[in-house]
Amino acid sequence: MPRVVAGKFRGIILDAPKGDNTRPTGDKVKEALFSIIQTRIPECSFIDLFAGTGGIGIEALSRGASSVILVEKAGQACGVIKSNLNKLRLSEDDDIVLMKSGFDAALNTLADEGKKFDIIFMDPPYRMAEKAASTACEIITERDLLNEDGILIVEHSSELPFVTDVMNMTPNRTCRYGLAMLTFFSKKA
Repeated sequence: MPRVVAGKFRGIILDAPKGDNTRPTGDKVKEALFSIIQTRIPECSFIDLFAGTGGIGIEALSRGASSVILVEKAGQACGVIKSNLNKLRLSEDDDIVLMKSGFDAALNTLADEGKKFDIIFMDPPYRMAEKAASTACEIITERDLLNEDGILIVEHSSELPFVTDVMNMTPNRTCRYGLAMLTFFSKKA
């Protein structure tokens, strides 16, 4: 079961959807991710695309993010996210919002609202990670969704192709944790 690793909600066990349609980010990868971005989290604006259980966004809020948007398209996963937010007694008043939407539509809606983010995290189904990341990079760049020093982080499989040189953002770092990889992007100079 996924859990909150650190911060004000540390140790809380989160619900996860039944079946294998959702693959929550494992504790090892989550701990490594937040170790890398820990200095960026306090007071940041954070969006979790393909939110699944909401665990990554909840972790960011637990560690001090000022606002979090959870984007999830699947109805069952949205129900689980709502359950997890209720378990933590969180609402939109707590600067965490759930958007039931596809990631591309959500990014365009948020751009229309003039939103910008410090950290955009996405963990799509591994089989579609490269295509989803490429689409996200296009929208993020064209719609100017990242703050000046903002980053996009993509979780993807170490066993499937993930070509970054076709994406219109700059890959800065890639870290491998077993079958999972994290690739960090920034705006092109």
